[in-house]
Amino acid sequence: MKTNSIRVFLLPAVWAIAFPLFSQQDAADLAKQLANPVASLISVPFQNNADFGIGQWEGTRNTMNFQPVVPISISEKLNLINRIIVPVVAQYSITGPGERQTGMADALYSGFFSPKDSKNGFTWGAGPALLLPIGAPEMFTTKQFAVGPTTVALKQSGGWTYGGLINQLWSVAGNDERPDVNQLFVQPFAIYNWSSGAGAGVNFEFTQNWTASQTTLWFNPFINGVTSFGKQKVQLAIGPRFNLAAPEGARANWGVRTAATLLFPK
Repeated sequence: MKTNSIRVFLLPAVWAIAFPLFSQQDAADLAKQLANPVASLISVPFQNNADFGIGQWEGTRNTMNFQPVVPISISEKLNLINRIIVPVVAQYSITGPGERQTGMADALYSGFFSPKDSKNGFTWGAGPALLLPIGAPEMFTTKQFAVGPTTVALKQSGGWTYGGLINQLWSVAGNDERPDVNQLFVQPFAIYNWSSGAGAGVNFEFTQNWTASQTTLWFNPFINGVTSFGKQKVQLAIGPRFNLAAPEGARANWGVRTAATLLFPK
């Protein structure tokens, strides 16, 4: 299952980088907007993370993140960038040898109030983050509703985009028998895009669970490209994942991230 999912994303990603199907200017403009998490661009990313060699039974986990982004104009100078991440999980030999579980994990909504015009290539966004306990079965949900602040700041210069995103969540309601959520997430990133619309970049994903005193850190290098399938513009991406830190018994030996993002430019 994991190998097939990687192949499905790999071939079109290579095609997109090698053979863009519309003008270089269009591709470059879209790639620049996609590198900016608070750009005024409707997009629907499907991000697939396949991780292998997890824990004592060398288990596997596949997480497909459905994460649409919808900007709303709320004034002449300000946008509200709405993003929700809904993870769909399938895992094997994580809880025991040969055991399988599938389901949906808790969703994360982020709302970034962001200026429409950047200054000298610098832009930012800030607002609320909400953890929605919709996961099922029980092992995939915290059963806690959590809220907190989120912010992103970045600079774009030439083909470069670099910056970072951060959020902090605290439980405000939920099941008293489950641990409270008190969690920090930090994601620094750097991306270079060529005029063809192809790009290469890296990010780190750092999660600190303050309640359990557990740290998770992923390093994700990637390449991407913008192309068209018929009239539908798409960005495709692929890269390895390196699990640099994880709670005891939960570290993966290696992983692969692939992504397909449907684009709906104005």
